[in-house]
Amino acid sequence: MANTTIYDVAGAAKVSLATVSRVMNNPEKVNPETREKVLRVIKELGYRPNAIARGLASRKTTTVGIVMADVSRASTAQLLGGIIDIAKRYQYSLKLFSIGVDEDIADAMRTVIAEQVDGILFLNDELDKEQMKVAIDFIKDAQIPVVLSNVFYDEDDVPMVAINYDAAVYDMTKKMLEYGRKNIYLFSTVRRYSINAHKEAGYIDAMKEAGLEPKIFRTSGDVSINTMHFTEFFKNEKIDAVLAVRDSIAISFMNVAQKNNMRIPEDISVVGLQNTKYAILSSPNLTCVDTPVYDIGAVSMRLLTKFMKQEEVANNKVLLPYRFIRRESTNS
Repeated sequence: MANTTIYDVAGAAKVSLATVSRVMNNPEKVNPETREKVLRVIKELGYRPNAIARGLASRKTTTVGIVMADVSRASTAQLLGGIIDIAKRYQYSLKLFSIGVDEDIADAMRTVIAEQVDGILFLNDELDKEQMKVAIDFIKDAQIPVVLSNVFYDEDDVPMVAINYDAAVYDMTKKMLEYGRKNIYLFSTVRRYSINAHKEAGYIDAMKEAGLEPKIFRTSGDVSINTMHFTEFFKNEKIDAVLAVRDSIAISFMNVAQKNNMRIPEDISVVGLQNTKYAILSSPNLTCVDTPVYDIGAVSMRLLTKFMKQEEVANNKVLLPYRFIRRESTNS
């Protein structure tokens, strides 16, 4: 059978994915009757695992699957940088899987699992809660170690590495309030991301605590779209500070503001909530909450290594420290 997957084998043999995996990887751990049944189905269906798949006696490479949305965002590139550097140290092989929000998540995860990866780093923060549940359930059923890298999912047993975005944005909003800014806006995205939800929560808490109305303006990461949004926005709104979930959005806003004769930072303070390479290329340079994205990727890979080696892990929820980097776009 062409393109037979491990799912086909498990279904035909009426066993779990884990059992099929054990038959191929550790056959001595499977009772003889079940082992023979699975091997018979594998032969009948002509199932041939990937040449470097887990469990082949001759294979020396450990393969890690990286599930992501795309690589167009600067922060994603930095995240991958940390992952790749640590993977090189361990001589891991990496496989990238791009999964969009409009895809069938179940089919996409079947493809990932069929590749017989030894572990999964989940970078895709674009999926909603239901889509995430589908993805995580498939990974759990396949008994593959997984770590969420800069992604949030509300289950205690799912390991993750990130920063405390709620606290970071709360603290930065408080700083703007202390500097005398009152009409503070948070620029977020129309599309909902798990990280942005936490950034919004921190901003909302700080504004409500100060007795001010939270003002979230949703736009796009596409410059051609958000430029139009910002141009229209100036017609009716008074604003003296902006926090933007992406540096690119903050810089796009600054460009529009300055074209409209608004001074940065005298009239409007602008803060990015990433600290990507674009922050020091803008004019003025962008003040940022520094998210250590490279470190998040590196620590995620190290944490996943512990799970793959079945080592003891004291804490499966790792929150790295963040810091504020003051540049020219704020005046205090």
